[in-house]
Amino acid sequence: MADEITTVAYYVGMIPDKPGEGVKALNAIKDAGINLTGYLGYPKARKAEVILIVDEKAPPLGPIAKKAGLALPKKGKAFFVNGEDRPGALAEVMGKISAAGINIKTVHALCAGAGRWGALISVEAADLKKAAKALGI
Repeated sequence: MADEITTVAYYVGMIPDKPGEGVKALNAIKDAGINLTGYLGYPKARKAEVILIVDEKAPPLGPIAKKAGLALPKKGKAFFVNGEDRPGALAEVMGKISAAGINIKTVHALCAGAGRWGALISVEAADLKKAAKALGI
């Protein structure tokens, strides 16, 4: 079975690094009826950086997150890959991008269990169309 590759939107914001702050933002998104494709969080200078990933067609998260006290000033596009887990799955996808002469900016990949894997791969905005073509989407 071939990997499924789609374009997603992601938002980057900062929240206080305190218990419950991430849950408050997640609940605001849930209450708006938006299903997240992914959520990443990292400590950063006494705060926490969060990355919220949604389907490209989802309503903008900025106004929704603002109600929960989360400013999302950065929005970008990336590729979401998911498929059957196998040795070299990520290397195959990254190889297609690098063969097109495109540098990969970030990668977050995990095994999803039940024989599945997924990854969020970003490239510079100027390279999005060329990378999409290299990935066959």
